[in-house]
Amino acid sequence: MGVYETLQIIVPSAIFFAAPLIFTALGGVFSERSGVVNIGLEGLMVIGAFTSVVFNLTFADRFGELTPWLALLVAMIVGALFSLLHAVASITFRADQVVSGVAINFLAVGLSLFLVKKMYGKGQTDQIQIGFDKIDIPVLSDIPVLGPLFFSNGYIPSYIAIALAFIVWYILFKTPFGLRLRAVGEHPMAADTMGINVTRMRYIAVMISGALGGIGGAVYATIISRDFSHATISGHGFMALAAMIFGKWHPLGAMGAALFFGVAQSLSIIGQTIPFLKNVPTVYLLIAPYVLTILALAGFIGRADAPKALGTPYVKGKR
Repeated sequence: MGVYETLQIIVPSAIFFAAPLIFTALGGVFSERSGVVNIGLEGLMVIGAFTSVVFNLTFADRFGELTPWLALLVAMIVGALFSLLHAVASITFRADQVVSGVAINFLAVGLSLFLVKKMYGKGQTDQIQIGFDKIDIPVLSDIPVLGPLFFSNGYIPSYIAIALAFIVWYILFKTPFGLRLRAVGEHPMAADTMGINVTRMRYIAVMISGALGGIGGAVYATIISRDFSHATISGHGFMALAAMIFGKWHPLGAMGAALFFGVAQSLSIIGQTIPFLKNVPTVYLLIAPYVLTILALAGFIGRADAPKALGTPYVKGKR
């Protein structure tokens, strides 16, 4: 197997493994750019995965091929609503944002597994039968060399995730909304003085974070696992959080870091089909994504500047 043939296996796989991380990391960018730490990304992905799978299993006969798309929409809505718990605790009641996020993670796992047990009488759901199909993007897939690598044999949500990173970059850095959001995260008192409602902006940011986290979990469950259990989302929310920090709270940086982690995840699955990795023990490939996450943060966290007001509750009229 030549280098190009190897890349044809690795690149499409890395892109679809990275897609859930990209969605969730972009959600984290919105929340933390507004000054609210969101450790609860893992829980938001869990809720999104659970909601999408249950919706798919329940309504597949009724909606047919539209089911996966509607499942993503429902997961987005439920994720946004679930994130309100974090918003109320950390913004309105000014609770410790890290503790609130950890509570969201535990609540999401416990609640979803309890409901699965009640609904299906076992610890996991059935396999979904209707998911996203692989596609070749017209015209782009015909480009020599690059076409088969990046635009063939992929899933639509994966390409949407990459496009969304550029959209989020434009929103945050080229629109009045993005300027207000960043102002709230850097100096909330100055933003308040200029007439920006700090509380409302932070609520909006956290709910966007919940919506994108829900989509991230739904994409993972619908494309990769195709069911829901306690192990469906296993550290992926924390990897998305790491991608956001590794990417320096920048949408394009977060996307690049998520793609990096996507490569590591894909190698843990397809490594045995690649000549130079087939003799590597499987356990090393399985732990590689998490080891790389730690190394990335250890190497770059010191050079990443977080928003100045990150993690600091804002009380109107007080410095």
